[in-house]
Amino acid sequence: MLRPLLLLAVPLALAQPALLGPAQAQQPATQQSATQQPATQPLPADPPPSAPQPPDLSRPPQPAEALPQPAIALPRGMEALAGGGWRLNGEAARGRPEAASRAALTEIGRWLAGRTEGRVTLLAQVAGPAEDASAARRDSLANGLALRQILEAAGLDGTRIDIRPLGRTEEARDSIVLLPPSANRQTQSQARP
Repeated sequence: MLRPLLLLAVPLALAQPALLGPAQAQQPATQQSATQQPATQPLPADPPPSAPQPPDLSRPPQPAEALPQPAIALPRGMEALAGGGWRLNGEAARGRPEAASRAALTEIGRWLAGRTEGRVTLLAQVAGPAEDASAARRDSLANGLALRQILEAAGLDGTRIDIRPLGRTEEARDSIVLLPPSANRQTQSQARP
């Protein structure tokens, strides 16, 4: 009687892998019960953020809103420009300002350091020498550097100051135009002939 039962058990054992399928048939019985539960797949990672939109270059740039000029008493040799900024003439433009000009430049430097952001431009020109353009450019650079030292001593960061040594221009005068970041840049073109 045992023999017929064994004969029935063998075909069932051989038939079971065929019924389960090839992937489950190769796994042991203890692992089959664990894999029969639905497996949760990890969610894919979030996509990287998209790049920012490029600026709209179809419209012309808008001029910066001009700040009101500070109420600083300007000595002889200094004048406020209509589009913003100041012009220094004479000894102040040669890098040797007298006490009144130095005090006014110190106030301007403090105002620029505290009230503005961006670049300050110094357009320096000299009266001569007419025959040596290289020497004239070096002289205008030296004058601009002297003015930059005064502004830095007043608290304006020197990395915000651009010096443009123009050398000798057609105007043939010692002059430095100081343009704050919000100044009308037409003043810059008026400073150059």
